[in-house]
Amino acid sequence: MQTIPKLTAGTGSSVVVERCQLCDGKELEPIIFLGYLPPVNTMPIIGSIPKEEPAYPALVLSCKKCSLVQLGLTVDPNILFPPEYPYTSGTTKILRDNFAEMYKESQTFIKLGADDLAVDIGSNDGTLLSNFKNGGHRVKGIEPTLMANLANERGIPTERAFFGPEAVKKVVETDGKASVITATNVFAHIENVHQVVESILDLLKEKGVFISESHYWLSLVETLQYDTIYHEHLRYYSLSSLRYLLEQHGLEIFHVKRIPTHGGSIRVYAARKGDYAIQPSVKEIEDAEKNFGLQDKALTEFKRRVVNSKLALMSLLHELKKDGARIVAVGAPSRASTLVNYVGLDEGVIDAVLEIKNSYKIGKYMPGTLIPVRDENLLFEEQPDYALLLSWHIAGELIANLKAKGYKGKFIVPLPEPKIVSSEKEIL
Repeated sequence: MQTIPKLTAGTGSSVVVERCQLCDGKELEPIIFLGYLPPVNTMPIIGSIPKEEPAYPALVLSCKKCSLVQLGLTVDPNILFPPEYPYTSGTTKILRDNFAEMYKESQTFIKLGADDLAVDIGSNDGTLLSNFKNGGHRVKGIEPTLMANLANERGIPTERAFFGPEAVKKVVETDGKASVITATNVFAHIENVHQVVESILDLLKEKGVFISESHYWLSLVETLQYDTIYHEHLRYYSLSSLRYLLEQHGLEIFHVKRIPTHGGSIRVYAARKGDYAIQPSVKEIEDAEKNFGLQDKALTEFKRRVVNSKLALMSLLHELKKDGARIVAVGAPSRASTLVNYVGLDEGVIDAVLEIKNSYKIGKYMPGTLIPVRDENLLFEEQPDYALLLSWHIAGELIANLKAKGYKGKFIVPLPEPKIVSSEKEIL
């Protein structure tokens, strides 16, 4: 089933989603509109003269038939994932730990030998696959950006390509079929999702397992993570919608786990029907979604809570600026672009966004603004009054780290409800 017209690479095209990406249904109900957002990796060099830049509507829709939550517009992936894509998974401790834990957990279900192949879709710098390689297995990454070069330099064989039939054909010809295929924080990013699943099946050997990790819609709603809504994320999965998708292709979910990455994700194990015993975790999370009211009462409250949170953050910042406070922000993950643009923050409110040394984003402006991204050392040398934590989902870890490095000011945690704290103990 192909429900979204394929974009022409490099044209800058976008496609309005009028039918559900999973079931082709027409009953798509709006949940929330976050305005027109720039691509999260559009970051001009500091000092460059502002010029016309694209911005795309961020309308979130819910399908009444299959429960998939999805964006109402699909943007050309060549715009969203340019060759110089600045994200590296290996720089984030929580991701490194998560990938190591995933490998360990996977071995309780899949008995891999030295000849077994693990393939990672959207493999970035090869951090995930390094766990399989160190475990003594063959590995192969598929990655469209220049991060493929970095992975190859690190000894993780990586094909530089977008995942699809052509990439799969090449991998099968050179490496054979895979015993395990992983897709972490990428399975919701790729258009033509039915073609993606068929390509996974073409690459997966008998008794092979597909492991996906995606932002979890239930976690997003629970903790008001509207900032994870941007155009790289075409879909926001629940267990219910993932099951609907995979079952259409003969895949059966046999284990599910909620994990903390990206503020709350869901790890799903799937294989061809009947290959593995279904674990109790599947029913447990399915029941949790039903009890939460994920398809009805929770959605009606979500928009109201998002709007109130925006107003509360604006009010808090207004009071601080009125008293002459100096505010910087810490961390420039992709999600920060949504929060900054939806709330309407600019360089008059936030002096700078600070990133760790060697970040690809230092020396650039935040998307859609003239807020400069600078080295984190500014925080310790100039001691601004407040640090707004844009990676607020790991606020405890950040606060402890920044205080240990010598920052003496206070912290602003923007979501779910904005508040000022002095230590990590106040957010536990």
